[in-house]
Amino acid sequence: MSEFMNPGATTPDPEFPQAPSDWTRAGAAAAAQTDGITLSEDHWHVIKALQGYFATHERPNVRELHDALDEAFHAKGGLKYLYTLLPGGPVAQGCRFAGLPAPAGAADKSFGSVQ
Repeated sequence: MSEFMNPGATTPDPEFPQAPSDWTRAGAAAAAQTDGITLSEDHWHVIKALQGYFATHERPNVRELHDALDEAFHAKGGLKYLYTLLPGGPVAQGCRFAGLPAPAGAADKSFGSVQ
């Protein structure tokens, strides 16, 4: 009945309980595909970690978020490993895949362009 009363709503993914209400795995996979990335199990772990962090922090700080990700993935190589998964930046690119707004300072668009 709720689909009739709220036609644009999506059913929450039980494996991603802290995901934004409009986020879907298909949307994340499509965003990754646009960047030439096929999401692996480790990518999904990063997405889940980012969604969990945002659920417990009102205004995430990019430095603290980097530190949290580095600690969460320390056994695999920390941030160095995460940059191999997400070359656009584990915070900036990861947030986009997770359906989250990247914190200020996560991506500096002034670098890398001569146009």
